[in-house]
Amino acid sequence: MASLQVSKEKLKGEVEQECCTGDGTVDHHGRPAIREQTGKWVAGIVILLNQGLATLAFFGVGVNLVLFLTRVLQQDNADAANSVSKWTGTVYIFSLVGAFLSDSYWGRYKTCAIFQVIFVIGLVLLSVSTQLFLLKPRGCGDETTQCRTQSSWEISLFYVSIYMIALGNGGYQPNIATFGADQFDEEDTHEGHSKVAFFSYFYLAMNLGSLFSNTILGYFEDEGIWVLGFWASTGSAFAALILFLGGTKRYRHFKPMGNPLSRFFQVIVAATKNWRVKMPAGEVNLYEEDGNEKPNVGARKMLHTDGFKFLDRAAFINSPVFEYNPWRLCPISQVEEVKCILRLLPIWLCTIIYSVVFTQMASLFVEQGDAMKTTISNFRIPPASMSSFDILSVAVFIFLYRRVINPLVSRIRKNKGKALSELQRMGIGLVIAIMAMLVAGIVECYRLKYAQKDCRHCQGSSSLSIFWQVPQYALIGASEVFMYVGQLEFFNAQAPDGLKSFGSALCMTSISLGNYVSSLLVSIVMKFSTVDNMPGWIPGNLNRGHLDRFYFLLAGLTTINLVLYIACAKWYKSMKLGKDNEQVEYGV
Repeated sequence: MASLQVSKEKLKGEVEQECCTGDGTVDHHGRPAIREQTGKWVAGIVILLNQGLATLAFFGVGVNLVLFLTRVLQQDNADAANSVSKWTGTVYIFSLVGAFLSDSYWGRYKTCAIFQVIFVIGLVLLSVSTQLFLLKPRGCGDETTQCRTQSSWEISLFYVSIYMIALGNGGYQPNIATFGADQFDEEDTHEGHSKVAFFSYFYLAMNLGSLFSNTILGYFEDEGIWVLGFWASTGSAFAALILFLGGTKRYRHFKPMGNPLSRFFQVIVAATKNWRVKMPAGEVNLYEEDGNEKPNVGARKMLHTDGFKFLDRAAFINSPVFEYNPWRLCPISQVEEVKCILRLLPIWLCTIIYSVVFTQMASLFVEQGDAMKTTISNFRIPPASMSSFDILSVAVFIFLYRRVINPLVSRIRKNKGKALSELQRMGIGLVIAIMAMLVAGIVECYRLKYAQKDCRHCQGSSSLSIFWQVPQYALIGASEVFMYVGQLEFFNAQAPDGLKSFGSALCMTSISLGNYVSSLLVSIVMKFSTVDNMPGWIPGNLNRGHLDRFYFLLAGLTTINLVLYIACAKWYKSMKLGKDNEQVEYGV
């Protein structure tokens, strides 16, 4: 009877193990997640729809913000471009705040919900302030009617609202991407493939959401109907929040794993205290955590790797009898977390210049298009809506990559599971970005050739059609598929288990710093190109400037960055996971 009872309990445990996910996720009650009742594409589709609506709301504000600043707040082109770059950069800086709270304390679900509420409040405040205070006299803000000068408190209210939007969207974005990936169990082969596909569809959802903003909302805002555009964005954000909350019972969750900053500095401090210790060759006397002292409960075990040998001192046991103190002795798995982050940093730094190129779509591309022929018969094409070609390019190239390029490369390599690595795809993205800047510079040369030099309001002052911008937008879109989708997959796969949201935040922070670097570059270029009373490369009247030279400068900087990136990618070594987890090699 006793043996029968043991067999029943063993069988029950095996059945429960088969029913539950193998990656340690839990449901909304904190119980082990049941595979067939949680997560997978049901939850994934809810998150994709939420992302599409939230992106529609965000770009409903962001895509024409440069025109709002010039037409309503009366900033000149260079100041408006800098303001947009700083605001967009701040959005992505806030992603670090959201990632820290998510990984450390709140978890991804709670973090996404709270920051979406902040996002909605910011949009409501922007819509109300624009309708009641900023658009005076009534009907101003279009191409011809100038608004009155706003008071300091009205301008302050505007900036409070848009930076609340920055906080809400920034804190939400890195967590929703990782939260969506959490819905697929890596330990299951089929769900593992779905998880890789999710990142492509996630980026596609972002772009489809912004498609409506760039076309319909962009048209209304370009015509001066700012209130309708902002309230439509508010409604979309509210719908996204309701949809997200509606999927609560279906989601899978990883529990937050504590403050990663303390774990990071424990390794640095412990290694520094042991700097005089003589380390033997190999992996001798390196401390392994036990169940009671494991710093990251639920995380996969990370094995020792070569490199950053100094940090191994934090895990070295120099006495047969010791008392565990995390500021003097750290488990080797914790040391490997720090090594992993340090290895990611050079790759991350090489993505910043690409983000400088990417951010031109929201600023200088729009100003360039505004100075071209934007009319077909009596219909005017809003310059910001040209980014629709970027979105269409993203959709086309995601399809081409998943259905054509990926299978073709696998067939050539005669290995079904081995296509282009994430690092290789990111390198391809940099090459296409160089091509985009060269094309943009050539288009600007021809725009200047057919432009009226002496114009007061230079909208449509060149006879060159705005559709000549299509190639540069399409090339940027193609580069995004290789660079940003590759980044999402790479940082999510290579970040330690307790820092997955931080991995996604690294992608967004590179965009942030790209915006700040873009703003700095514009300022430097204007400072040096305006000597001797010259108008500069990017003056208020672009027909008197040389925007083409700025584009060629970016192409040159991106080329230098590509060389550095290739060196960093060849140097990079992936983390090694223990137990049944396989090591994945990345390279170019």
